[in-house]
This record gives sequence, C-alpha cells and structure tokens, in this order.
Amino acid sequence: VVRQRGEREEGWRMQRQPQKKTEIKWKCLLANCIHEVLSTRHGWRETDRDDWDFIWADKDWIRMHFDECRAGLPPTTKVNHFRNHYELTRKDHMVKNLKRMVNNLRREDRASEAAMYDFFPTTYALPMEYGVFVEDYKRQADKPIWIAKPIGKAQGRGIFLFTDLKDVKLWKKAAENRGNPKQDDDDDVENYVVQKYIEKPLLVGGKKFDLRIYVLVTGYMPLTVWLYRQGFARFSAFRFSGNKTSLKDTHLHLTNVAVQKTAPGYDREAGCKWFIDCLKRYLLSKHDKEVVDKSFYEIQMLIIRTLLAVQKSMMHDKHCFELYGYDVMLDSELKPWLIEVNASPSLTADTPSDHEFKCGMLDDLLDVIDIEERRSGDETQVGGFDQIYHGGYVSPVKSSVQSYLGCYNNRLQVKARAQREYIRSKNHPK
Repeated sequence: VVRQRGEREEGWRMQRQPQKKTEIKWKCLLANCIHEVLSTRHGWRETDRDDWDFIWADKDWIRMHFDECRAGLPPTTKVNHFRNHYELTRKDHMVKNLKRMVNNLRREDRASEAAMYDFFPTTYALPMEYGVFVEDYKRQADKPIWIAKPIGKAQGRGIFLFTDLKDVKLWKKAAENRGNPKQDDDDDVENYVVQKYIEKPLLVGGKKFDLRIYVLVTGYMPLTVWLYRQGFARFSAFRFSGNKTSLKDTHLHLTNVAVQKTAPGYDREAGCKWFIDCLKRYLLSKHDKEVVDKSFYEIQMLIIRTLLAVQKSMMHDKHCFELYGYDVMLDSELKPWLIEVNASPSLTADTPSDHEFKCGMLDDLLDVIDIEERRSGDETQVGGFDQIYHGGYVSPVKSSVQSYLGCYNNRLQVKARAQREYIRSKNHPK
C-alpha cells in the first residue's frame, strides 16, 4: 500500500512538472525580418489562432488586447512589449523619468550619482512647460539652436529646428489656455518636446551621424539587460553645416533613414549606414584606445542608467520582454548624448548586409528568450548579445575593454559552442 501510494504521488508530481515544448507556436503581426526569422526557426510553427507560445505584436495590440488575455497565458509564453513601455519610449515620459531620477538622487545626498545623468540635452515639454522654457530661452545670450519633436511620432516626422520664439507661438497660446474650460478645440496643439540642439556633433568625412544600438530587456524585477555587440551609424547624405540659415534642411540635420531616403541622389544599394565595429575602428585610428573605450563604455552606462530611471515605473510581467532601439549621438569630444529610445525599432532591411545583420540579431534574441529551454541560465553571452546588467553590473570577463559594444561579433562561434554543450547535456544528464 505504501509503495502504491508513493507511485501515485510520483505520477502526480511528474504530471505537474512543466514539460519542454516539442513545437513552438508563433504569431507575428509584422511583415519584416522578424517574420522571416520566425518562419525559418527549427521546431517553430506559425498559427493564426490565439494558441500561440510567442507573439511579436505592434504597440497597438499590446494596448488593446494584452490585458484581456494575459491571465490565461502559460508561464513560458512570451510577448515582445511591456505594457507601459512608453515610460521610456515616449519622448516626454523618458525625460520626465530621467529628471525625477536626478532629483531623487540629489534628495538622497547622492549628488555624484546624479551628476552622471548628464547625457540628455536640456529638454522641455510643450505646452506644459512652455513658461519654464521661455525663461531658459531668455537667459541664453547667444540664441542657441533648439530642436522640436512631436512626442508620439517616429522616423523624423514633424521635427523642426528654430532659434526664435515666434516659431513656437502655437504652444504659447495653448499654454495660456491650459485649464480654461472655454478653450476651443481648434486651439489644441500636438504635444512636443524641445531640446537644445547638439551644435558640435562628431563628424566623419564632414557628415553628421547618430548610432542605433539594440538593447534587450528580459525583465525589470530584477532588471536584466542584454546589449548587442553590433549596431550601425546612420549618416546624413550631405556635409554638415551649423549655419543657422540652413535650419530648414532636414536632410542636413536629421539622420533618420526614412528622411535620408528622400534626399536627392540617395543611393539605395549603398544606403547611408556604417556598422558600429567599422566606426569604432575608424575612431581608433584617430584617437587613443583609452579615449574610444571610455566613450563606448559611457554609452553602455547611459543605457543602464536610463533603464534604472524607469525601473520602478515599469509594469513587470514574466511574459514580457522588449527590444529597444537606442539612438545616441557623439559630440566632437566623443561624449555620448541620448537622443531617444524606440519601442519598435525598424526591422525592415534596406540592403543585403542590413538584412543579414537584423536576421542574425533577431535569431540571437530568440536564443536569449529561450522558450525551448536550452540555456543553462548562467550565460553572460548568447549569440551577439552580452549581458550587461542582472540585478547589478556585469563586467566583461578577461577583457581589455570595458564594453563589448562595437567589438568583433563572434555570434556564430558562440551559437555553435552552445549547441555542442546542449547536445552534451542531453546525452550526459547530471
């Protein structure tokens, strides 16, 4: 009787244990590189029903459908957005959270830490902070250039540069009418942020550029951050000029690919991108190794600090992860500046090399997410992703650099080694 009871209990225990999936059902609402990668993933099958194990959705789907379905999701199901991702990816919320972090650190007598949050330009939200902006504007004796951006648009849409207050007079009227119940709906204006323009950017061949860097967050409790080694610099098609008479030339000042594609003479085959490892080698030919290493390490710390600034605001969910596209600019002193963070970085390929890069990066992302449960869990590198934070800072092991950003992307060797270790663990389980 005792033996039979023990056998029954063991059977129940085995039934309760989650079984590894032999087939992963996926759903994708976008038609770009991620759909291609999912389609070719071994053991994964597309479904048009709601029985998916993995979904790559757009932000609208998260807002409208995730809350109603999350209660019934199995623990291993994965979704590609956090519910309130906008705390970091909407321009006004990002700045609000960064400013709050600085104020909190100062109140806690951690002024030295607060001083490290000097990587975002002076920014004001319009029309809400119009009065404060005007006060700051009038204190500037040299009339610096400001850049205005709509808070909810991407790809350079709606952006303009200015030096005169008359260029933002629409927001003055909106600020004066705030709280007025008799305000006409026709007086409503789109919410914007205005930032001090970086007037001395680092130039390569006389051209302005910014960096697109890919960051994967697999959880906020604890905060777990993976940084992809590769990324790219996005160049303007024209030589840069800081002349204030050229402020209306968006092709000169905005490096967004969507903007540069419309420039006269744009070469679609060559594109306007340069991989980050190429940029890093170029910088090493112009500057000391310690200077370049410090600059790339500051980019990595910039990423971690922005995520720490929003950590307490984010709605953590074990089903969620997020691939962020960080836009960073280097100035003439190689100091990095955070421009914005994107929740849906473009996964459409412009050139064959761009296609190879994005498909490889997304394949590595799926290895990090690990629905197949092949990882041991203690890896600090998976494909081209390096873990840089897991409840604390993760430092490079036996390396001469402080950050692997822009280093050789040995993703194929890492994947092959991980595959061998997985097969060995199956053949010789502990």
